[in-house]
Amino acid sequence: MTLHSTIDRVTDRIIARSEATRRPYLDRMEAARAKGPARAHLSCSGQAHAYAASGADKDRLATTSAGNLGIVTTYNDMLSAHQPFERYPDLIREAVRAAGGTAQVAGGVPAMCDGVTQGEAGMELSLFSRDVIALAASVALSHNTFDAAVFLGVCDKIVPGLVIAAQAFGHLPAVFLPAGPMESGLSNDEKAKVRQQFAAGEVGRDALMAAEMAAYHGPGTCTFYGTANTNQMLMEFMGLHLPGASFVPPNGLLRDALTQEGAKRALALSALGNDYTPVASVLDEKAFVNGIVGLNATGGSTNLLIHLIAMARAGGIILDWEDFSDISDVTPLLARVYPNGLADVNHFHAAGGLGYMIGELLNSGHLHPDTQTVAGQGLEHYTAEPKLKAEGLVWEKGAGESLNEKILRPASDPFQPTGGLRRMAGSLGTACMKVSAVAPEHHVIEAPARVFADQNEVKAAFKAGELTGDLVVVVRFQGPKANGMPELHSLTPLLSILQGRGQKVALVTDGRMSGASGKVPAAIHVSPEAVDGGPIARVQDGDLLRVDAVAGTLDVLAEGFDERSSVTADLSAYHAGTGRELFAMFRDTVGSATTGATIFGG
Repeated sequence: MTLHSTIDRVTDRIIARSEATRRPYLDRMEAARAKGPARAHLSCSGQAHAYAASGADKDRLATTSAGNLGIVTTYNDMLSAHQPFERYPDLIREAVRAAGGTAQVAGGVPAMCDGVTQGEAGMELSLFSRDVIALAASVALSHNTFDAAVFLGVCDKIVPGLVIAAQAFGHLPAVFLPAGPMESGLSNDEKAKVRQQFAAGEVGRDALMAAEMAAYHGPGTCTFYGTANTNQMLMEFMGLHLPGASFVPPNGLLRDALTQEGAKRALALSALGNDYTPVASVLDEKAFVNGIVGLNATGGSTNLLIHLIAMARAGGIILDWEDFSDISDVTPLLARVYPNGLADVNHFHAAGGLGYMIGELLNSGHLHPDTQTVAGQGLEHYTAEPKLKAEGLVWEKGAGESLNEKILRPASDPFQPTGGLRRMAGSLGTACMKVSAVAPEHHVIEAPARVFADQNEVKAAFKAGELTGDLVVVVRFQGPKANGMPELHSLTPLLSILQGRGQKVALVTDGRMSGASGKVPAAIHVSPEAVDGGPIARVQDGDLLRVDAVAGTLDVLAEGFDERSSVTADLSAYHAGTGRELFAMFRDTVGSATTGATIFGG
């Protein structure tokens, strides 16, 4: 199948835009590779320190060169998605020893749960935790004793942070090992209804607690299609997972076999063998374009509009929101997974999952077929699905057709012809909107502004019955420099209630919405942010705003707007408590949302 002309054009544009930064990055990776296995350059004392606690592997590490695998783990047992990683190091060591190599836990890195911190002070550390994870993973690998690495991570900021670190050590091969989704519990739709009922005062906290516990009930990733599961999708589309690994449940025989095979595969890709495949070769411009296609085709999380930009920059590749928007315009939406539908990721996987979707998008010319992956040359590998048989782990041809077209559709008959991500620009700055779950009658909202500097102010106004009539809720001073750019997902239930009452409502913010945002139109990541004196800092209550996802515009229709002075806000309450005082240097150095909201050269 011929590559779609827009995919081809956007890829060429990214390659040209990145030329000045990509080439130096690749030169650095080649220089690191040329030095050879790092252990050979350590002093005897240094090697003794590195191997002292390795038990049965000590002699092999000191005397042979079969390969040493570094494990970077984000295990903790507070995150349901990461609890299964507790068992992984032993599984990995066992598999690698059988292949003649060794494996060591290089380091553990932090992993926080956005679900726990939603609407809390800890959420103001969430986005910055991505860069902390990248730094911590780099510390883990800085001992320079590894021939390849495996990265254990799933959730929102964690995979992007690990990818950034993997590219800093891009001369090493790396395989990302997921944990899989928890079993389906109370449906996401039923859970959302109870949340709305609680926000409206129709049910008590006991009913809310019972619903939440029935939805989040065991080990594994949350089953809605938010940022965590979008991350897992990306790792397949971009070639860093083994094919079909993303949505296999935790703690089963198939999951254990995939974990062990991933570890062996990482070591097989090292420079010690004949199939050297470093991260720098996998994550090129085509791989990132494939990731953007996957984001659009699945209706994935808006958080990746920031994370993919930051991830790409770590490898010298410069992405722009225009790339996302142009690709969205030609990418069919093939999946309906909550919040874009009623199904969860387990239902999606059963219907054919990523293997079916990748096959459809390859056949329709929406994906680069010739990318390098950890499974080998070509994305066609990812149309197969893993099976555990008597002879061991094998890959067989995946689903040739959708097993449930209410969840997963062919490219020839998609749910909608575009992916639903919009870049918006106008007199309020630049922003993004996800419209795949927004009804067409809500794609254009023209209404008076109601301006807030804090999400708690919005909640108070809602409880006081002040949010009446059509309105655009503006929540500013929520950008990365102001307070770490927290998600404002806790506003979704009350805004949905207003919309359900027949009001025309939209959200405009320089903050973020969760990967679970959906039915209410939300122009997010507004740049420049208010703390930088962006136009959003000049909006006043009552200004007529136009949020137009069809035309891709975001404007204030008020006379004399450009002549106004920007307002300022006392942000001191955001800057202390819950560890926030330790993150002042992040707020001072972070770049804009348009450059990935990262401290790394943003």
